[in-house]
Amino acid sequence: MQKNIFVRSLAALSGIAMLATVAACGDNTASTGDNSSSSDTTKSAPISGDFQGAGATSQQAAVEAWIAGFQGTNPNAKIAYNPTGSGAGVTTFLTGATAWAGSDKALSDDDIAKSKAVCASGQAFDVPVYISPIAIVFNLKGVSDAGKHINLDATTAAKIFDGKITTWNDPAIQDQNKDLKLPSTPITVVHRSDKSGTTQNFVSYFKDQAPDAWSYDLSENWPNEVGQGAKGTSGVISTVKQADGTIGYADFSQVGDLGTAAIKVGDSYNAISAEAGSKVIEDSKLDDTAKGENRVVVKINHATEAKGAYPIVLVSYDIVCPAYKDIKQAEFAKAWLTYVTSDEGQKAAQDAAGSAPLPSSLTSQISKSIEAIKTK
Repeated sequence: MQKNIFVRSLAALSGIAMLATVAACGDNTASTGDNSSSSDTTKSAPISGDFQGAGATSQQAAVEAWIAGFQGTNPNAKIAYNPTGSGAGVTTFLTGATAWAGSDKALSDDDIAKSKAVCASGQAFDVPVYISPIAIVFNLKGVSDAGKHINLDATTAAKIFDGKITTWNDPAIQDQNKDLKLPSTPITVVHRSDKSGTTQNFVSYFKDQAPDAWSYDLSENWPNEVGQGAKGTSGVISTVKQADGTIGYADFSQVGDLGTAAIKVGDSYNAISAEAGSKVIEDSKLDDTAKGENRVVVKINHATEAKGAYPIVLVSYDIVCPAYKDIKQAEFAKAWLTYVTSDEGQKAAQDAAGSAPLPSSLTSQISKSIEAIKTK
């Protein structure tokens, strides 16, 4: 079982090795040759006004830390973030009601088209701000409360979440956990009830790695009637904690003292950690199908065989306009993203949520996109 303090210590190591090959493998934006990180927001005039954001619950702990840090140098900026889920956050942003959205899913072509009516010019774009593994969490008496994890391969995990494996001592689970005496306790699946980028990232692992066991189309909505739904990451965690035999999925930042699954990669079972999640991103490319100016979208390589990699991981994005109808919104969006993606902002997220910092191979592309936001 992983402890948050342990996660954070590992997260501090992850920035060194992350995504060394991404820039060479693909890019959503033209290269500038500039390897500098985002500039310091303190060099600009302080931001003031009321600003709203909404979206991914995975980012919640990080966003709270970012708000505190941003307001340290911009005390007259009043910022609120509503963790409604990725889908709801993007929908709200596309009505013009928020300055930005947080999403664990890149913008769709339809989202891009709709954003043209919201932005003063151009179309919305998405840049990575938060990288974290998705944990398979469980509550099983005698196992999770004893500090033990379980080993699962992709096919077994997919069958559990599709209701095809229904007891904890099923041979498919027991054979991968010979050092554990698993009980016959029924398995209760807990999944997101709301539209969620975390859900899409989670099931995309099954889709890629266990296609024979997971036949559903990729979606932000949970695809079957198995188990029990709960709203938001916090709802899933709370529900899993309430009963023996439960299993669910959630951003690693909110795992707490629940049990977690080690996932099979090659011949090994790799435990979850920020460092292990970062190794997948290091072994991934940028998504060249993400069309549109200023977009920086990562295509996660679930088939990685990198040593020590934990393959179920999300890259969470912030979504903004390149130009706003309200210039104060533009000034905020530019300053906010500059801070969030800076070394200072990423460390704040790492300390608060155990996330992995953005690698230097991405920050130059992200900085170029942020600079495209018009504030005059």
